[in-house]
Amino acid sequence: MSRARRLAAPLLLAAALGSMLYAAPAHAEDEITIDHVETADGTVSMVLSVDGVPNGTVDQSSVVVEVDGRQVESQAKTVADGDISRSTVLVLDASNSMAQGGKFDSARGAVGAYLDAAPEDVTIGLVTFAGEVVNSIEPTLDHASVAEALGQVSLSQGTSVYDAIRAGIEMAGSEGSRSLLVLSDGADTGSDATLEVAINDARETGVVVDVVSIGTAAKGRALSELADDTGGSVIPADPAALGSVFTAQADALAEQMLLTFDSPTDVDGEATITVSADAAGSTYVDSAFVTLADSRFSVPEVIEPGKALVSRPVMLLGAVALFFGMLVLLTIVLSPGRSHAERRLDAYFEGGKDGAQPRRRRSSGNGPTDLKESAVAMTSKVVNADLETRISQRLAGAGSALTASEWVLLHAGLVVGGAAVGFIMGGPPMTVLGLVLGLVIPWVYLKWRHRRRLSRFNAQLAQTLGLMAGGLQAGLSLPQAVDSVVREGHEPMAGELRRALVEQRLGIDISDALEGVGERMDSEDFGWVVMAIRIQREVGGNLAEILHTVAETLREREYLRRQVKALSAEGRLSGYILTGLPPLIGLYMYFANRAYLEVLYTTTVGMILLAVAFVFLSVGAFAMSRLAKVEV
Repeated sequence: MSRARRLAAPLLLAAALGSMLYAAPAHAEDEITIDHVETADGTVSMVLSVDGVPNGTVDQSSVVVEVDGRQVESQAKTVADGDISRSTVLVLDASNSMAQGGKFDSARGAVGAYLDAAPEDVTIGLVTFAGEVVNSIEPTLDHASVAEALGQVSLSQGTSVYDAIRAGIEMAGSEGSRSLLVLSDGADTGSDATLEVAINDARETGVVVDVVSIGTAAKGRALSELADDTGGSVIPADPAALGSVFTAQADALAEQMLLTFDSPTDVDGEATITVSADAAGSTYVDSAFVTLADSRFSVPEVIEPGKALVSRPVMLLGAVALFFGMLVLLTIVLSPGRSHAERRLDAYFEGGKDGAQPRRRRSSGNGPTDLKESAVAMTSKVVNADLETRISQRLAGAGSALTASEWVLLHAGLVVGGAAVGFIMGGPPMTVLGLVLGLVIPWVYLKWRHRRRLSRFNAQLAQTLGLMAGGLQAGLSLPQAVDSVVREGHEPMAGELRRALVEQRLGIDISDALEGVGERMDSEDFGWVVMAIRIQREVGGNLAEILHTVAETLREREYLRRQVKALSAEGRLSGYILTGLPPLIGLYMYFANRAYLEVLYTTTVGMILLAVAFVFLSVGAFAMSRLAKVEV
């Protein structure tokens, strides 16, 4: 988790100035410091530095923790071995300038004192630098080995402070409370990195950088910016005071406090943590804006490490191939093809006229369209006449402009694509699921579209019969009355009757054309209308009056149908929920906790239970559908 950084608080500064004016109890700013915050299993652990408090003594019972302004129950204690991981990297200037005035010898003694005084549970590393990073020791609990390595350091030319700081940040790692203690006496002269890069690295990894400065004001300002932006501090010192400075830094580690509290259940993200503590009659406050990621409900890994179903290169290759394959398929299917009239002209050109030789149609030069036609032509060879008729009828009823061959081609692409996606997501079980969904979902979607279109068709039927009856009473013939509905009606009724008129003009009897509409739409109500028209044409009578009577009957029937649909809505919704809940829960468990579910499809008993559950679920779904369905 990223390191907490102190927030600038102008209001606290104003309060402090006000307290000075009115001799009230002081509220010091940044005298205590939140150095690190991490969350594990819903428990927040926070490292609090109290070395800025007079005498370093804080009444632990007075510590109060607030999250977004709400006080939470917390426990405070001095950090002990095993409570939390702590590491420090010493970044020491080993340039030739450190030899002047005995600065390097003083620094070596100060670091030795620091290593002796630092708590035993703190891992300490070392980075020395001159023109480049000269020597480095990974953070270790063996403090004596760090002192021994420091004794072998020799001075050289150059000062690459920012490169050394970046090396120390990398060495500090990414776990626990981490800090850098930098000692340098000169400005940077040879780093590849800039100050901004070093600051960005420290902020991204959450490493606090403290600087002990011996040198020029320009260098001091740069390192002061680095310390301020990372939540650290700058300590000016002369060679004689280095020992006390480093010893104080080691004592600060020994005085750090550990605060723990349970993360609020309604906070899962960024929050402001405020800590206040009493010491020597004063109250000290610090705040940090951190991320409290609640990991109590973490999702397990979908595939255990080391047990991948396919290697990464194969998976990436398959994903790329799937992407381009689906792209080509969609381009073929969705690209605009020739209209029905153009197809008839193609047949004319290919077959000739009056025994003449067939004439060739010029190529349009449309690559995607030609590719689509080639794929559709190949699919047409697979689809027989009976299957094509049934598919075409379903497509026409659903209002789709696709031909039977195009539908089969698209359906095959969805099946293959669903199986490929399932294999990439979860191996063989998900492959089977993707295959089944690719087979079933297109037909379910087609049926759903047909049901919606049929519902609108039946709802428009009574009004349509009224218009036709009015036209007949005005002296129009039946085809003319139908044409008036086509011109003044709405889809889908107008479109279906337009097709019937076209068929009638091509020589088909108007009754047969209207009967074709009823078959395409699978509308029982429209079938009764056609039956009434046939009876009237055979036995005679007033067709307009018959249509008015049928329209009134259908209007009452539609009213009753809607009333029954409203009354049975609760039962139908219950059926949908109870039928869909088990497979949806199983799909969720497959990804969330596969080990809990895999016994059902990896053992014989589990497969039997799945089969029995499927049978019972199917019987229950059928029973509930019958209970909620009322024939009107």
